[in-house]
Amino acid sequence: MAEFLDVVLSYPTLPYSVVLCFAVIYWMLAATGIVDEGGIGSGDGADFHSGADGANGLAAMFARLGLGGAPTMLVVLLLAFFGWTITYLVQLFLLQSLPTSLRWGIGTAVAIAALIPGAMVSSWVLRPIRRLLMKLRPVEQASILGKAGQVTSPDVTAERGYARFDDGGAGLILQVRSRDGCRYERGDQVRLVDYLREHNYYLVVGDAELPALDVSIPQVSGDKEIH
Repeated sequence: MAEFLDVVLSYPTLPYSVVLCFAVIYWMLAATGIVDEGGIGSGDGADFHSGADGANGLAAMFARLGLGGAPTMLVVLLLAFFGWTITYLVQLFLLQSLPTSLRWGIGTAVAIAALIPGAMVSSWVLRPIRRLLMKLRPVEQASILGKAGQVTSPDVTAERGYARFDDGGAGLILQVRSRDGCRYERGDQVRLVDYLREHNYYLVVGDAELPALDVSIPQVSGDKEIH
């Protein structure tokens, strides 16, 4: 144990140990909901909730290295883990036996060089994770605007209402509100015309108000509800 701590807390393993501890603590906090796991960027170099230039540049660099498409902090965790493993083994079996004058120079070279195999292995590990994240990515709200559906609640007004829409799969039941004070009853056909993000509902109009549009509605085999 003493030898393990001596290697972990010595150069060149120490920088990776610090970053690895930070990343582990971050994901532990994310698991408890104390921090938002998407708050450090999506990892694709394009969309960042925090808006921080540092996180933006870091994720863009990861994307160029083939590490994009995953949360930035996940990439940091993987790079730190593999870099820590490489430097730990090199220091344990090689650097400890070298004179101090050589240890710092060679250790610096090892710490930098460890990023190369670390990035390659991280990219390989991220492949199935990226595919999973793509499947779990929510549908863009704007992509379903214009879809036709049927009112499923007793009515749809400016204050309440639900409607069913086909999404090519199980179907969606969405919170909807009428526009311009109109009222639609169960079974009426409506179309999505806008999404109010701050209220998390859609505005709809009756198909009778849009005669130029195709109003046919595919049958939906099941429902899933979005609140």
